[in-house]
Amino acid sequence: MDAVFGTDLIYDWNVTGDPPVYPSRVMVTDETLRDGLQSPSITQPPIADKLRILHLIADLGIEAADLGLCGAGERFKQDVARLAKEIVNFRLPIQPQSAARTLEADIAPIVDASEIAGVPIEACIFLGSSPIRMYAEGWGIDRLLQLTDSAVSFAIKHGLPVMFVTEDTTRAQPEHLGEIYAAAMRAGAQRICLADTVGHSTPAGVRNLVKFVRGVVQQVNPQVGIDWHGHKDRGLDIANTLAAIEAGADRVHACALGIGERSGNTPMELLLVNLNLLGLGQRDLRKLPEYCELVARTCGASIPFNYPVVGADAFRTATGVHAAAVAKALTREDAWLADRVYSGVPSRMVGREQGIEIGPMSGEHNVRHWLVRHGIAASPVVIGKILEVAKQSNVLLKDPHILRMAHFMNDQLAKGEDIAALDLSALAKEI
Repeated sequence: MDAVFGTDLIYDWNVTGDPPVYPSRVMVTDETLRDGLQSPSITQPPIADKLRILHLIADLGIEAADLGLCGAGERFKQDVARLAKEIVNFRLPIQPQSAARTLEADIAPIVDASEIAGVPIEACIFLGSSPIRMYAEGWGIDRLLQLTDSAVSFAIKHGLPVMFVTEDTTRAQPEHLGEIYAAAMRAGAQRICLADTVGHSTPAGVRNLVKFVRGVVQQVNPQVGIDWHGHKDRGLDIANTLAAIEAGADRVHACALGIGERSGNTPMELLLVNLNLLGLGQRDLRKLPEYCELVARTCGASIPFNYPVVGADAFRTATGVHAAAVAKALTREDAWLADRVYSGVPSRMVGREQGIEIGPMSGEHNVRHWLVRHGIAASPVVIGKILEVAKQSNVLLKDPHILRMAHFMNDQLAKGEDIAALDLSALAKEI
């Protein structure tokens, strides 16, 4: 039985035995406009595009967004203020955030932006916590505790909600984390964030870490929320984020297309789809392709053709066996079946549809489906001749070429001509 879709047509091994226990819903923070833009290969988008991205973030039901690093300069502070003002003006259901080091010089610009926008901006104050980082910086634990207390106290004094972030949490010593988080919470931090800054962790490590931090929170202030911020250096980003949720994190971070430092962050589009499929809220994701395409275009990112959910081939097949199953479902006018018989993600969830193309590995179902979809008579001889051309090609047949062949052959048939011996090899070479 498939617990998500409620049908016995899909047996779900994910929920047999002792499946993970997730909450009914988890909040999400969009880091695209801050951590995502820290990628060395990314172009900084103009404010107009940032505003459009912000509206799409709201449309996707994402609860919070880091609007930028105010301390990086006046330009960034003004952008954060403008974006926060947009949230106010359009009553967008988004918690505005801005990241900062544990320095008053970083936090003060957030205070300014908050006053300009007329809304409290959550200060996401971060501090390196691992032994290797402490060694490289020449820090001792006493220095970290002093920075934590002074930074959080300064932000709270100026009316900012605070999420305190320990960088490189997944390589930090338990006793240091316990002391730092306790200091942050006692100074007034309403949330704490566990950061897998270099993508070090495995799902097992995440569960151990979150369980430990939950214990610290319970001892100091059970009302404090726990965030998870993951990177994908080892490709474990989605798995780690789901492990964090299972272990007790109630808000998780991601970036559009996984952009960010080095190999990037947890990809937002994959996270949202997985949360929907797991029943962790049912966000309307039909604008997900638009969101990803806008970020790709304005930030200079690329979407590989085989990328899940939003790649060109994510819901497209040209293989005979696959196409036959999808085409048979469509012939039944069963959209639900067509969307799942050869797909683990329903295309309609993200505003797309299943596509059947014609190529060298196609079969009769591919051609018949294509012709019917384009309102063209699908006689066996026409199907056979188009398939013959496809088998001689090294790539997919293009729609204009298929249309030209189909119309030409149907015209010949209408004139009573025999097209069985028709040689279309020249067209195959052209394609």
